[in-house]
Amino acid sequence: MYSKIFSASVYGITAFIVEIETNLENGLPAFQVVGLPDATVKEARERVTAALSNSGIPFPSKKVTTNLAPANIRKEGSGFDFPLALGILGALEFYPTDEVQKTIFIGELALEGILRPVNGILAITMQAKQEGFERILLPVENAREAALVEGVEVIPIANLDNALKYLQGEISIEPTTVDVNRLFAEANVNHLQDINDVKGQENVKRALEVAAAGGHNLLMIGPPGSGKTMLAKRLTTILPPLTIEESLETTKIHSIAGILSNNEPLLTVRPFRSPHHTISDAALVGGGMSKIRPGEISLSHQGVLFLDELPEFARNVLEVLRQPLEEKRITISRTKQTVDYPANFMLICSMNPCPCGHYGDQHHNCTCNSNAIQRYVGKISGPLLDRIDIHVEVPAVNYTEISSKRTGESSAVIRNRVLNAKQIQIDRFKGQKHVYKNADMSSKQIRKYCELDSASEDLIKMAMTKLGLSARAYDRILKVSRTIADLEGSESINSAHISEAIQYRSLDRDYWNLH
Repeated sequence: MYSKIFSASVYGITAFIVEIETNLENGLPAFQVVGLPDATVKEARERVTAALSNSGIPFPSKKVTTNLAPANIRKEGSGFDFPLALGILGALEFYPTDEVQKTIFIGELALEGILRPVNGILAITMQAKQEGFERILLPVENAREAALVEGVEVIPIANLDNALKYLQGEISIEPTTVDVNRLFAEANVNHLQDINDVKGQENVKRALEVAAAGGHNLLMIGPPGSGKTMLAKRLTTILPPLTIEESLETTKIHSIAGILSNNEPLLTVRPFRSPHHTISDAALVGGGMSKIRPGEISLSHQGVLFLDELPEFARNVLEVLRQPLEEKRITISRTKQTVDYPANFMLICSMNPCPCGHYGDQHHNCTCNSNAIQRYVGKISGPLLDRIDIHVEVPAVNYTEISSKRTGESSAVIRNRVLNAKQIQIDRFKGQKHVYKNADMSSKQIRKYCELDSASEDLIKMAMTKLGLSARAYDRILKVSRTIADLEGSESINSAHISEAIQYRSLDRDYWNLH
């Protein structure tokens, strides 16, 4: 007795189809799973046996061999429980297996036969559609997520008994559908937070606007209580909204990581991740011993990664950011596998200017000497600092600003300017792969789109000499000046744009060149 059905497993942010072959023959009763299963899949034998028994189906008194093909790729996760059970039932001819050759089965089984949700359903459904499958049977909790993919019929299954009756034609189950466009339309664009909640700091708000418009990385440096964290948390309120393509890609990563809410199957706002400074390098970039999982930089994909108190992070943790900041993706290699995760995020950092936090503060005396300050800021390497386009000082807010009833521009007003600048960049880079905003420009594109007049050339030359900036910092200044020009709707870059962009590198002089 033999049956063949299909399931799937996740590898990185993609999935691959798994062919499940089940063979029943006479011999000593046994249940063997082959095809490079991991420990979780091997444990499925016990769950499947109990689930069948508690569903009123005694486990066959035969030798049961199940092969997971292709056999050269490791199979991971509890999602094979459901198809393993149905493979046995198919071999016993409980339902016609020739009618489910265009169907994917996925789900974890409880001992009583109930289906439990699994991670990575969106990636699996996308792959199923790509390979021509027409239907997917899966746990009820995963149904709305899978239904985000058009063209695949999503059948929610509560338990093993319901699945069997459905396959036998005794009951009908209404497919789950989700209107993606409606989810976006109903998304709450009225954020609970607004950038005008922050009193004063108009120069920092301007820097955040420039960063949002061009997708630039930003570092804020200032004393405790100056509003750095408040400003960072409100950056997402002025960022352009996610497109449907960006949303699906980001949702897929969160699904694989197992942090997607069942009530919100689609991410409609840009993610904001703020890991604690005790985080390890593996947790930041992704990894793991038995299974490679996405880290914080991938969970921040198409959103913001906020590192508060930057010098408190371990040096090796900060250094692993250098490659993904350049490549917009992270490659994680282990002995037996290599996985690529996307990591196109905005890096927003904040830090105190010195160990006591009051260097340059007019209202408090700094107790640190120059050597202590140099050691403190020296925890951030030059190569990492070069990859941060905008450095801005956040001074302490005085009483007059705090007590003022006057409010600045709202997030909605600033966001409109950001959207206009973003549209200019979309038109500029149309048809160019992997370039969507000014921060993504290569050296060749910088030369093409950031031409300078003689006055601007003289200004940037003087700044490079005076501040001792690197070639990478030169490119950053040009990128930022291009964004400033876009915010003004200017086709060309002038000396005023260059001057403002240079100001965003002034901390190179004030803090990193202390003697």
